[in-house]
Amino acid sequence: MSDDFALRLLRWFDAHGRHDLPWQHPRTPYRVWLSEVMLQQTQVATVIPYFFRFVEKLQSIKMLSAATEDEVFALWSGLGYYSRARNLHRAAQICVERHGGELPDAFDSLLDLPGIGRSTAGAIAAQAFGQRRAILDANVKRVLARFHGIAGWPGEAATENRLWQLADAHTPSARVADYTQAIMDLGATVCTRTKPGCDACPLRIDCVAQHDGRTTTLPVRKPAKARPTRRTVMLVLRDACGRLLLERRAPTGVWAGLWSLPESADETSARNEIARTHGIDANAIVFHPLPPFAHGFSHYLLDVTPLALDIHPAPAIADDVDRRWLHPLEAASLGLPAPVRRLIESLS
Repeated sequence: MSDDFALRLLRWFDAHGRHDLPWQHPRTPYRVWLSEVMLQQTQVATVIPYFFRFVEKLQSIKMLSAATEDEVFALWSGLGYYSRARNLHRAAQICVERHGGELPDAFDSLLDLPGIGRSTAGAIAAQAFGQRRAILDANVKRVLARFHGIAGWPGEAATENRLWQLADAHTPSARVADYTQAIMDLGATVCTRTKPGCDACPLRIDCVAQHDGRTTTLPVRKPAKARPTRRTVMLVLRDACGRLLLERRAPTGVWAGLWSLPESADETSARNEIARTHGIDANAIVFHPLPPFAHGFSHYLLDVTPLALDIHPAPAIADDVDRRWLHPLEAASLGLPAPVRRLIESLS
């Protein structure tokens, strides 16, 4: 089974696969690892400019290890899922501490690094070190579920275990790096989530979903849950020099460790907090509303109401490790959540 499946896939890859991705030239362990982490829950087209920017500034594991968290977050800003950047940074430090500044080639050692799960470890082992290791990212799950007609949501343990068995059975011993890229490419460019290009698929003759007309129902989607809406007031506080007040967020929770604008539950709370902190009469505070916006997280929708206020004379808050007054252009050097970055950019 696996030889024929892999053979057809590799023939397709040679003619139609992606051979010019930036992490393929050169395909070093560091570049493969970085790309695999960036590609978690993010499409290739989105990742490419971030990848170029990242490796231009931090060209090796040792350079990444020596960078500050703010420097790493600034390069990652806008890519989302910021725990990936934090884990990447810590994993680089572990590589320096335990592996001589190199990414380990042992599968179990890869799994021990923060942010590297079974599929990511498999992709790194296969593409960076040529080891026969199966992968099971979202693209591969979709290809295998359709080809074999696997019912059940892939997030369920039984379904996922079955898909892992199939992924391992299909993985060849030769050209494993190319095969790994090929099955990801097929899922990303042909066996897409909607409107798959079955006519161009090298596996279509034996594909259960194609034969039974089930490409729109396989793989089974995660049961939908309504996302609740949360609301916050974001404060755009400027001093006499036009600097903005930025605060580092807590080390856990949403946007953990990133820099952002101060927040309050509502306008009244914001007014009272500013009055207390800056010694201003609460009744004298008049906010200038800015256009509201919404930002979607995986589990909820955040409605943001930005309120601007110029604070004169000099602000009572001094800079410290978790709070800074910065000009908008200076803020670009920090790790900012994408919607906060856009808001600050709009001020200029």
